Amino acid sequence: MSEELRFEEEEFSSKITRGTLLRILGLLKPHKKMAIGFLTMVAIFAVIDSTFTFINKEIVDTAILVGDRDRLVTLLALYAVLYVFFAGAVFGFIYFAGTLGQQVQYDLRKRLFDHMQKLSLSYYDKTPVGWLMSRVTSDSERISDLITWGLLDVTWGALIIMSSTFFMLTLNWQLTLIVMIMIPVLLIVAAWFQSRILKHYRESRKLNSKITAGYNETINGVRVIKALNRQDKNLEEFDVLTAGMYRSSYRASWYSALFLPAVQVISAFAVAAVALFGGLGVEAGGMTIGAIAAFVSYITFMLWPIQDMARVFASLQQAIASAERSFSLLDTAPEITDRPHAQAAESIKGDIEFEAVTFYYDENKPVLSDFNLKVKYGEVIALVGATGSGKSTIVNLICRFYEPRKGVIRIAGRDYTELTLDSIQSKIGVVLQTPHLFSGTIRDNIRYGRLDASDAEVESAALTSGADEFIRALDKGYDAEVGEGGILLSVGQKQLISLARAVLANPEILVMDEATSSVDTITEDLIQRGMDILMKGRTSFVIAHRLSTIKRADRILVIDSGRILEQGTHAQLIRAHGHYYDLYTKQFRQEREAKYSSHFANEAVSVAMPETDAMPAFDK
Repeated sequence: MSEELRFEEEEFSSKITRGTLLRILGLLKPHKKMAIGFLTMVAIFAVIDSTFTFINKEIVDTAILVGDRDRLVTLLALYAVLYVFFAGAVFGFIYFAGTLGQQVQYDLRKRLFDHMQKLSLSYYDKTPVGWLMSRVTSDSERISDLITWGLLDVTWGALIIMSSTFFMLTLNWQLTLIVMIMIPVLLIVAAWFQSRILKHYRESRKLNSKITAGYNETINGVRVIKALNRQDKNLEEFDVLTAGMYRSSYRASWYSALFLPAVQVISAFAVAAVALFGGLGVEAGGMTIGAIAAFVSYITFMLWPIQDMARVFASLQQAIASAERSFSLLDTAPEITDRPHAQAAESIKGDIEFEAVTFYYDENKPVLSDFNLKVKYGEVIALVGATGSGKSTIVNLICRFYEPRKGVIRIAGRDYTELTLDSIQSKIGVVLQTPHLFSGTIRDNIRYGRLDASDAEVESAALTSGADEFIRALDKGYDAEVGEGGILLSVGQKQLISLARAVLANPEILVMDEATSSVDTITEDLIQRGMDILMKGRTSFVIAHRLSTIKRADRILVIDSGRILEQGTHAQLIRAHGHYYDLYTKQFRQEREAKYSSHFANEAVSVAMPETDAMPAFDK
């Protein structure tokens, strides 16, 4: 859960803002016709529903009580005709609501996904995966429900109240005024409950994002968790989060539960007032039995929407909180973007130059300071040094995952910020220490960086990288599934496929970041042969802890605290007896000691290696 410790989620105000509501309704803009159809069906449904009550009043007062059979038949026929339209309206708004909800949800998820592709690498360095997953999945679903079924409740409720008020005014305006007094009271009560429910649901959504991130980390790191026996500690941390979410959800549910009884108590006073004054009106001859029954029905009609809103109020508050976080993601601007007049480069073949480059992730902790480096086209540059020395930062800057805070990086003589991101990154191939494969077949994964490649080209790339032999040994060969993240393959096999992917993409600049550090010696030899072929004719940067893999580099740079301590060929640096010599000698000795120790482990023999054992490799 360390990822969560670095991530501070944005705090939002405790009030529903007009801007948020307008943005939510703005999601309907691409679907105007569908939205109009939806609202029309709801309007027909609400008006007819109110008309039924008025017809019932007429049936009682003008047909049943006076014994007028013809009038009764006429009113029942009208009732039947309206019911046909009523049924059609019910079908219509359910169809439109369902379709509209799916379209809005699809559009929002696509916008979120597209936007995430544009965000800079720095955003993903500090943002938990679980937080992002919650925005794209559960939050987008809640928002689509709000602007379909939520909009249905609001529209239906508003029309029911307006149509009921109209019919009540035609019956008795004095009683109507009595009923209208309760509307402001209900609004005040609703506002009071709204602020409290929204506050606690926002907190609940925030904690839910952290819980989702915790799930993601636990599932991905299950092997490490079990190996280190961290289950109990993880459970304690998880209990803290779930307990917090429970408290927030409980408080929101408590206020939601109180809201409905409060509405019912207010409505009971309104019904009692109508019964009292309406009964007196009947005695005085100014009201009919049917009119009083209609009044009570209209009061119930007017309370249904409010009671229904009470029932769905919790989900409305959740959706608003979800919308705030989804819009926050959409409003996040990428740190690295194309300049206004950036041009697409047909090629980035040429020298690469760092001129007085300064870079930091934290302003108080510079990684590179006034860094200078010039790399000739076609050179193979190896970067060595301790963890945190700045090696990966240098290649990340070359790939333009980040940009210099100060200074300039030139590619082929041009400031690379004058070129479009796509034209640079599409011509750079990266092979990482931990290769990532996508669910699908081996063939799909090799073709991932060049979708138009033929099967023959895919297999040729695998042959070049050294992956062809193990692929053909699989039951389904190139059509074998790799599993989620490549889990069905070994680390070495995934690395070979990653290398084949780079071969097929045919990049102009190649970056190898610890490509052989996690594989056995035999697989390392295969990868090394593939790397040698791939690096021919292109500028290459190789980061390696295993110094034996970089002896053939044109130039080795020893990086320390963002500075170049030494540079030269392997032989030159060995003869200089400097920092590289110490690193190489120490590592070579450790490898030999490990080899000998494994042979004599049962006898507990400690083998000390003489200095001369490392010497034969130095002058090569």
